[in-house]
Amino acid sequence: MAEPRTTGPLTVVGRVLAGTLSVAVLGASGLVWYEYRQLDSGMVKSAALTEARKNAPPHLDQSVNLLLIGLDSRKDMDGNDLPKEFVEEELHAGSSEIGGYNTNALIVLHIPANGGKVTALSVPRDDYVQTVGADGKMHKIKEAYGIAKGAAEQKLSGKGLSKPELERQSREAGRAATLQTVQAFLDIPIDHFAEVNLIGFYDIAKAVEPIQVCLNNPVDDPIVSRTATHEGGGTGLRLPAGVSSLDARQALSFVRQRHHLKNGDLDRTHRQQAFISSVVYKLKQDGVVGDLGRLQRLFDAVKKDVVIDDRWNVLDFAQQAPNLTGGNVEFNTLPITGFKNIGGQEVNTVDPGQIKRIVKQLFGHEVPPEAAPSASGEQVAPVVPAAFAAPVATRTTTPAAPRSTHSARTASPSASPEAPSTGPTAEPTPDLPMQGPAVKAGGIPCVD
Repeated sequence: MAEPRTTGPLTVVGRVLAGTLSVAVLGASGLVWYEYRQLDSGMVKSAALTEARKNAPPHLDQSVNLLLIGLDSRKDMDGNDLPKEFVEEELHAGSSEIGGYNTNALIVLHIPANGGKVTALSVPRDDYVQTVGADGKMHKIKEAYGIAKGAAEQKLSGKGLSKPELERQSREAGRAATLQTVQAFLDIPIDHFAEVNLIGFYDIAKAVEPIQVCLNNPVDDPIVSRTATHEGGGTGLRLPAGVSSLDARQALSFVRQRHHLKNGDLDRTHRQQAFISSVVYKLKQDGVVGDLGRLQRLFDAVKKDVVIDDRWNVLDFAQQAPNLTGGNVEFNTLPITGFKNIGGQEVNTVDPGQIKRIVKQLFGHEVPPEAAPSASGEQVAPVVPAAFAAPVATRTTTPAAPRSTHSARTASPSASPEAPSTGPTAEPTPDLPMQGPAVKAGGIPCVD
């Protein structure tokens, strides 16, 4: 079996987790926020949904779809470089030129209209899709933001705008393109979104540390220096199997590791999901949710790093607060069909028709008939019931044979770091092919 793909420049996935974590905090505390609206004061608002809604797929019910965007940017809201001593020396994340404006985490939270389980779907960042609102061409889905931002910046550059205003307006174009591309790919409307950058993750992790995580296996990810002939890599993370308590810097390493993992980037996606689950669980166990003073302090740490849409309505989330904090959330990763080198870049191949059918079925909508093979001619993975197999693609242009699954364990709240107890398993979603096992919230999920 070929080794999983780990090519590409060293990036910091922690920055993308900040968006998901921030919104998990906001959504989980929706009821309190409804009662104390001043917590909303000072949040950066975006009007990008206005453009995205012009060609959005129709709503099929009263549910709410929230897109969490983790922006791969080492710039602040005004377009200035983040402090070098923080990015390069503290986090070993490389210079401000690395990363650009890619969206390295895209997670959709589907909140049912009548309550019940919240479904979270991760879209792998390298999925090769047709962009909408960018240049309309095929790209990795993470690139829609940067392409649209760059085009808008070039168009606006001669209008005498200040640097902060130029940054603000061009980022709005990037957000709108990301929203439209995700909507078209999944065939769902996006009702709300939240975006965060690199420093946001660190600030949030500092505010809630220590954070417990659980690993199925020990990890050792030594740092390899970048040279003229080697891209470098590694996070320096060393952890045993089982439950560990992490500070903010260790947490960043936990969610950005991709080397020395069996499935590379795809395992890292499960790390993101498990980390969100652990943090939301901690906030509930520590009594932060429902405590206005502690929520205010936490939001003060988040506000400067998070952008939310200007249509955000806490009434959409107030009734779901118990589900968001009580473990009634399941994370899945949408499947890919394999890997392919296109224009010198390794991309994830996907079957758009299959993706749309999966999303429809997960969200409880009528599933359209199976489509013909994709226009690209790419061979697609057979729809194998996930109860029997959870396919994990390896580096190849054709899908790897399905392998037996291992369910993600969930450590019990009382688990010790030395010997965590195994709680309820997170079984793969029945009858749907997903990229690896589901991650179930409500505790400290164990992942690779």
